Amino acid sequence: MKRTAIYPGSFDPLTNGHLDVIQRAAKLFDRVVVAVASNESKHPLFTKDERVALVKKAVFRLPNVEADAFDGLLVEYVAAKQAQVIVRGLRAVSDFEFEFQLALMNRKLDENIETIFMMPKDTYTFLSSRIVKEIARLGGDVSSFVPPNVQVALRKKLKTLK
Repeated sequence: MKRTAIYPGSFDPLTNGHLDVIQRAAKLFDRVVVAVASNESKHPLFTKDERVALVKKAVFRLPNVEADAFDGLLVEYVAAKQAQVIVRGLRAVSDFEFEFQLALMNRKLDENIETIFMMPKDTYTFLSSRIVKEIARLGGDVSSFVPPNVQVALRKKLKTLK
C-alpha cells in the first residue's frame, strides 16, 4: 500500500519554509499531495488556481509530490485521496496550540487519519506567507524567502494591484 500524505495550507504564497517541509515529507512518504485550501477569510493575494500553479512549478523536480486544491473538510479530502496522514508545519511554540487543536478535531472527525508535525529548518522558522507578502508590498527583496517562480509572481501581482 502506498503511504500518502496530505500537506494542506493556503500557500499564499508558497515559501521556502513550506518547500522545506514538502521536500522532507517526500522522503518519508511514497506520495505527497500539497493541498491548497480555499480560505477566503484570509483574503488571499493569489487565486486558488494561481497558488496551485505556483506550487506545481516549485515542486516539479520531486516526482512523488503533486499539487491540488480542495474545498470543505480536510478529513473528507484526505479520505478521498486515500491518504493516511496529514502533515502540518510548526515554526514555533506559538503554532503548536492551534495545530494541536486542529489535529485533535481531525482525529475526532476521522480516527483513521493521523497528523504528524514537521518543523522547517531553523533558518525558516521566522517565515510566514503574511510576512513575505508584506515585505514584497513594501518593495523588499524576498528572494531568500520564496522559490524563484513565486518571487516573479509576487512582483507581477503587486505591480498589477498598484
